Amino acid sequence: MTETILTNAMLVLPHEVLHGTLVLRGGLIAEVQPGRSAVAPAQDMDGDFLMPGVVDLHTDNLERQVQPRMNARWPSRSALLAHDQQCAAAGVTTVLDALCLGDLGFDEGRTRTFREGVADLDTLSATGLLKSEHYLHLRCEMPARDVLELMETVADHHRVRMVSLMDHTPGVGQYADLDRFRALRRREGRSEGEIEKQIKHLHDQRARLRAPNRAALLARIAALEVAIASHDDRDEDEIAQNHADGIRISEFPVTLAAAAAAKRHGMDVIAGAPNIVRGGSHSGNVAVSDLIGAGAVDALASDYVPASLVEAAFLSAGTGAITLAESVALVTGTPARMGGMADRGWLQPGLRADCLRVRVHDGLPFVRQVWRGAERVA
Repeated sequence: MTETILTNAMLVLPHEVLHGTLVLRGGLIAEVQPGRSAVAPAQDMDGDFLMPGVVDLHTDNLERQVQPRMNARWPSRSALLAHDQQCAAAGVTTVLDALCLGDLGFDEGRTRTFREGVADLDTLSATGLLKSEHYLHLRCEMPARDVLELMETVADHHRVRMVSLMDHTPGVGQYADLDRFRALRRREGRSEGEIEKQIKHLHDQRARLRAPNRAALLARIAALEVAIASHDDRDEDEIAQNHADGIRISEFPVTLAAAAAAKRHGMDVIAGAPNIVRGGSHSGNVAVSDLIGAGAVDALASDYVPASLVEAAFLSAGTGAITLAESVALVTGTPARMGGMADRGWLQPGLRADCLRVRVHDGLPFVRQVWRGAERVA
């Protein structure tokens, strides 16, 4: 049985950082030892950090690879390979690919991306060539006409680990600021008349479809053993309704009030790692650093930049608001629990040997090596 010994490392354990040695055997973590190993085959980590492999509950990065420019669509299988390689290089050993079900007219290619993405994932996962382990996060656009039909095509897929219910109608959630919504559409080249027509159309569609679609989606998801999340929660009333409907995760709450309310209801909160790296929200919402300071974040997700997760973890620890062990748990152990994956996420004997080597230089963490199931993938 192949054995890998990684020594002279700062091991990021569940509750502490320990100078020691990690022994990988048979695809699992076999031993966690304090101090340096004197065994000849041991690999010297030069005092770098060893942390668990990152678990990303939500990334739209596949969509970004499929559509690198507005009018340039990339071949879907090549896009998935590029996405996979970026995840592995960023230390993301487990990734939930967030694919949209339902179109509100913002991106007509999203349904094609969803269908091709699921098919490519099935095909390529069977080859054993993907560097990261991929699962599905279904993002359901509640007011969309086709969301129920699309959901039925994939609801029972064995790779589904999370479903989120979202509403991107202008004037709601992330797009509550209609002036900002109009500005975004202008940048796409739409006329004022087209924009106002779209806003009215989407408001009318929401009034007709959101409630029945939400009820149908909740009923369908209740039959599945998957995590369910709300999306872009704005206030306490939304949180209370979601909790009453059996939703136990608030994903990307846009205000501190919503995140705090979620915690009071015993819900988990997922926040965006890019928000931390950039120093704030790209859309004018609450700063995730403030949520962390308030104890209102349980997990970070990459949203649209896989490399943001490790950097956000080290930046969060650097503020002193939480320890490194706590901040690393936000991108490893806690998201693994939320995704129903008890076999990974911590540097503990018996768990999967998913881990990465990180060196911090001038305040910036560099992912130097990555192992998945004790096999080097980056």
